[in-house]
Amino acid sequence: MAKTIIGRTKEQNRLLALYKSGKPEFVAMYGRRRVGKTFLIRQMFENEFIFDLAGLANANTEKQLLNFNLSINHSDNQEFNLAENWLVAFEQLRKVAEQSQKKKRKIIFIDEIPWLDTPHSGFLTALEHFWNAWACSRSDLMLIVCGSATSWIVNKLINNHGGLHNRLTAAIHLQPFTLSETEAFLKAQGVKYTRYQIAECYMVMGGIPYYLSKIKKGLSVAQNVDDMFFIRDAELKNEFNNLYASLFRDASDYIKVVEALSKKVKGLTRNEILAATKLQSGGSFSEMLRNLESCGFIRRYSMPQKRKKEVLYQLFDAYTLFHFKFLENLKNNDEQLWTNSVNSPQHNAWAGYAFEILALLHVKEIKRALGISGVQTSIFAWRSEHSKSAAQVDLVIDRKDGVVDLCEIKYAKTEFAITRLYEETLRNKIAAFCAETKTRKAVHLLMLTTFGLQKNKYFGVAQKEIVLDNLF
Repeated sequence: MAKTIIGRTKEQNRLLALYKSGKPEFVAMYGRRRVGKTFLIRQMFENEFIFDLAGLANANTEKQLLNFNLSINHSDNQEFNLAENWLVAFEQLRKVAEQSQKKKRKIIFIDEIPWLDTPHSGFLTALEHFWNAWACSRSDLMLIVCGSATSWIVNKLINNHGGLHNRLTAAIHLQPFTLSETEAFLKAQGVKYTRYQIAECYMVMGGIPYYLSKIKKGLSVAQNVDDMFFIRDAELKNEFNNLYASLFRDASDYIKVVEALSKKVKGLTRNEILAATKLQSGGSFSEMLRNLESCGFIRRYSMPQKRKKEVLYQLFDAYTLFHFKFLENLKNNDEQLWTNSVNSPQHNAWAGYAFEILALLHVKEIKRALGISGVQTSIFAWRSEHSKSAAQVDLVIDRKDGVVDLCEIKYAKTEFAITRLYEETLRNKIAAFCAETKTRKAVHLLMLTTFGLQKNKYFGVAQKEIVLDNLF
């Protein structure tokens, strides 16, 4: 069974429970490209597969069926004729499963399943028939499907309104690594970085295992980033377009949306996105926003006093932000751009935004540090509608225990110093929040920084402190 796997404890336990359930299981695992879906499944179950198929990118139905034929004829040395359609192909698969001599679980693994569903191929109808007419009654069978095209998994399987409605027995969304998992992953690779350096890696590439696997021990963070993205033949120089193309049809429109959001730290309303991108409003645009959200590229949040239509959308992916700030429209051939940009205004502006994304991805760890893991909370950002300075709060934790934490997120390379002017800004921000939300709860200011607050005469404005270490 499972070999040594870094992190993914919750997902491993879920998969093992499904494996041992003694019932037919139809499991969909989804998540963005390079997040480790296939690796996790293969590490846990590869010796249990009776059939293993990976869809082909940008291939037509004929080539997909040929690929299926090659795969099924490798299963216990079978000799099937090339199937003329997917109904025949799945009938061949049924025969392989029935003839298998395995006494334990019989696992069928179909990777990159969205690529198999080519236009007018009848793939989804055949899959539906395979499961409903036969597989769903086989207590020894476990069908696992994977896909990077998250929107396909969500729309065609999880939210299916036809013959596959409610047929999935489990849907597992594999998320990027947390900071803690990133630390363990790099340690296993022999990379010795401080937590500040690990956070810098995370701010560039997020918790994507494939990107992190390219980090070379013995090189600084800056040297690694230059090698991965900026040298002449950098392996990940063209990763961005490949990433979005693998996830979405008409990827160019999706890219327009995230590019617009990359220019506005606090996010944009739907109408503001439409104005910035020149895209047409309608159902397809709404679906685009839902797909970006389900893939984890953007987040949607609303403020208690706002009307529903004024929901804000915010870029929520570190790697996408890094791309637009440094790789898009790259005008020079500086192979040490990252090393040379450290401490530049461009780098510092990016770092502030990227650190905010990092913090927002670790709200669970923030709650743990506050000792409120078990307290029900509402999480949102807030922007004043009336104050002259247009006061904003990066993260609001509205707690059921009668407290509201207003979290200011600040990136600094040493202890962060609250100045007299910034203290006044913070006090005005708290006052504006209380006045506009009319909250009756106690309002506490929480400062989340890399290395804590400098203990000057102004630091007392913050009732609570959290530092980078608390996010691991």
